[in-house]
Amino acid sequence: MASGNTFFDDLRSKPEVIIDPPENEDILDGELVNDPTQLATKPNLVVSSSVRQLLECPVCLNAIYPPIHQCSNGHTLCSGCKPRVHNRCPTCRHELGNIRCLALEKVAASLELPCKYQSYGCVGIYPYYSKLKHELHCLYRPYSCPYAGSECTVVGDIPFLVAHLKDDHKVDMHSDSTFNHRYVKSNPHEVENATWMLTVFSCYGQYFCLHFEAFQLGMAPVYIAFLRFMGDDNKAKNYSYSLEVGGNGRKLIWQGVPRSIRDGHRKVRDSFDGLIIQRNMALFFSGGDSKELKLRVTGRIWKER
Repeated sequence: MASGNTFFDDLRSKPEVIIDPPENEDILDGELVNDPTQLATKPNLVVSSSVRQLLECPVCLNAIYPPIHQCSNGHTLCSGCKPRVHNRCPTCRHELGNIRCLALEKVAASLELPCKYQSYGCVGIYPYYSKLKHELHCLYRPYSCPYAGSECTVVGDIPFLVAHLKDDHKVDMHSDSTFNHRYVKSNPHEVENATWMLTVFSCYGQYFCLHFEAFQLGMAPVYIAFLRFMGDDNKAKNYSYSLEVGGNGRKLIWQGVPRSIRDGHRKVRDSFDGLIIQRNMALFFSGGDSKELKLRVTGRIWKER
């Protein structure tokens, strides 16, 4: 009698995989990322499209990790989606129960796959159960667009994002490590949670994003300026920057380390990691008549030795 599952029929004609599946809490354990010593030294197993489909949850379409559940007809899904389908198989609607698909868990444990960021330059080959952890920290994973004035979903490497910011968002580009910007608003009493300006600076062979915006801090409207580094945090720490704003014989100075664009714009803003200017002080710097905001923000970027 046919089993109805050609994959498991094929398994009977092949040597049994004897690698035990890892326990659920350990499935993401593995060595870290982009270390050449961690690259596979043996040929990668050829993974057919049918095996890839079996290791894809039919509900969330993500890779399945133990415990892999199956119904009495052999259809599988991931443990995260099991409660979402109310314990009913999404394929045949039979009750799922608590059946584990141990054979598929063993097959998964035997696989070695390339990083999904291979097209961005990662050459690593990783065991199936270590691949996900690697990809969470892979140095080649793309960056999100740092433009904060819209919900931009574009991702890519740094050269691509620089061109995208220039061509699609019409961001001002400067090749300098010092800057002097003037921000003007005709009605400073109208403060929205919106970005005012993004400027990109190229210096020391790197790119930096200068943000300036108004937002509500509780009930109080404030302004903030901060710098982000277009690259990873470990490189961002090699640089420092200062910002200065003032008028009427007074000034505020901020000095800090640029945050990586891996940290979202809102995360940096809401951590107040930048030059904070309260509205009454901003109006004082602007001349004190409360009719127009006129702020001049100067700054510089330097590389730490």
